[in-house]
Amino acid sequence: MAHFSPVSRRSFLHLSTAASAAAAFGVITEPMLARNPPKHAPTGSIMIDSNENPLGPSAAAREAVIAITPSGGRYQFGLTDDLTNQFAALNGLKPEYVQFYPGSSEPLHHAVVAFTSPTKSYVTADPGYEAGMMTAAVMGVRVVKTKLTENYGHDVKAMLETAPDAGLFYVCTPNNPTGTLTGHADVEYLLEHKPQGSMVMVDEAYIHFCDAASVMDLVKADKDVILLRTFSKIYGMAGLRCGVAIARPDLQKKMGDMGGWNAMPVTAVAAAAASLKDAQLVPERKALNASVRQETFEWLDRNGYSYVPSHSNFFMLDTKRPAKETIDAMAAQKVFIGRIWPAWPTYSRITVGTRDEMEAFQSAFHKVMTGMAVSKPVKAEMRRPHLDGIVFRS
Repeated sequence: MAHFSPVSRRSFLHLSTAASAAAAFGVITEPMLARNPPKHAPTGSIMIDSNENPLGPSAAAREAVIAITPSGGRYQFGLTDDLTNQFAALNGLKPEYVQFYPGSSEPLHHAVVAFTSPTKSYVTADPGYEAGMMTAAVMGVRVVKTKLTENYGHDVKAMLETAPDAGLFYVCTPNNPTGTLTGHADVEYLLEHKPQGSMVMVDEAYIHFCDAASVMDLVKADKDVILLRTFSKIYGMAGLRCGVAIARPDLQKKMGDMGGWNAMPVTAVAAAAASLKDAQLVPERKALNASVRQETFEWLDRNGYSYVPSHSNFFMLDTKRPAKETIDAMAAQKVFIGRIWPAWPTYSRITVGTRDEMEAFQSAFHKVMTGMAVSKPVKAEMRRPHLDGIVFRS
């Protein structure tokens, strides 16, 4: 019979409990949070609530999906290996530092399970992306939320001061939901002063929309940092599910041990590989998003509406009233805007859509703010959310 020392037995029981809680909870993603409960929007609706890219996958990615579909009955692990090598080569990484997942929420979830516990806190910004907080809460982990700085970046000094017991620091830059930046120097400061044994996760899901410096260099330097990227945003592949975690091999193993076997969708792998080959895709989409975003900001400025300047494909809009009223009034006009963060109850997050979509947003929002439209719940098919036991505040 195998013998467990008291220490190893405790470690085993903690790991089993954490993994069981994680498995029971599931992985929370942006669309699950954006539409709770989920609903079918009426035909012709403007959907600017989930940080999706209305352009969808590139033409090359779509062709790659069509080409691979007849072979979709096979797992084809070699395709993921090829994508791993391709991504690593493009970014000057060793392949063992790269791990692909069906979306970037999954490695976030795994990192919370791997590096936090009832004695090791999860530390993040408020407002910030909620998925990691919810995983931590289910595991009985203390969640520490710190206010953003005056420039809307993560206050890394406050994060350190309020959580000397930290297990995982989560930094999203550009931040979801504000679209604002936390500088490379701030991440370096956090790494230098964090508690021994804790980890820093930097989520760069939206970095392709801006000129900010990546923390990829810190991963290459073997720091205690895990970098997240996704193909859901600028590459327009939210529905195909392709994300990547970049970190030292030992950190990859700890996260992988929490999640079991991952098989990538072959359609996502094919589309991602094709997207990476197109050197003009990111700069073209970045420029288009910046142009439409700036035009929207100029319209808001002309009409005296307040917002937080963003570096991403979304921004926070001040509704000057409980935001739920505005969300409902906009939905009555078939314009669906983002959810509410309790820290900012009069703000709603707006995704930057196409020019036509943003013009429709402007028209609907102006009607709401001038009293020409009132809150009237839109009729839509409601479905039971798959997030039982989690309380969403609005």
